[in-house]
Amino acid sequence: MLEDAPLSLDGGGGGESLLIAGPPMTGKYALMLRLMAEAGERGVLITTGDPADQVRADYADVADVAPESVGVVDCVSKQRGGDLIEDDLIRYASSPKNVTDIGMKFTDLYEAFRETDAAVAVGINSLSELLMYLDPQDVYQFVRVLTRQTQSEGWTTIAVINSTMHDEQTLHTMYEPFDTVINTREENGARELRVRNRTQAATAWTTF
Repeated sequence: MLEDAPLSLDGGGGGESLLIAGPPMTGKYALMLRLMAEAGERGVLITTGDPADQVRADYADVADVAPESVGVVDCVSKQRGGDLIEDDLIRYASSPKNVTDIGMKFTDLYEAFRETDAAVAVGINSLSELLMYLDPQDVYQFVRVLTRQTQSEGWTTIAVINSTMHDEQTLHTMYEPFDTVINTREENGARELRVRNRTQAATAWTTF
């Protein structure tokens, strides 16, 4: 697992769901990619900020896999008018505003990846982008449906949220669908995390 970090996944077999919550520039995205790489042999990413080729390259670099093996639901390229890559494992949602379309595109990839025997990890970067356009209850329902899908296959799901963009009520609504919340922060120039789940108190802050 992560060096010095009190965190353990079981290789994707338990269908865990984790939310990484912290301020900007505290390593949330990099941590998500690292945990995905440890939890699954294959990766599927829902991206609300960067285009498909960028997140594919990011994940492939961390997981040491071929970029073309990574599934992506790209929620930004159509809205921005960017070039759309023709690829069996990329789906383009109309925008981060259309959570129904995002869910449908993810289900397409879900069905494709169910055909493999490999452990799969799913990443969502980030819930904060969705919350810029959508009511928290709509995002909650989207996450609830998605995590039930992935849990049924024993896949691990890891999402990211910027904790400084939302009030406490919204944050707690977003925490609810996840088994575990990982908080990140920067303290004296070092990135730290703590882990808490439904049954245990939060761990001590640990560098990562």
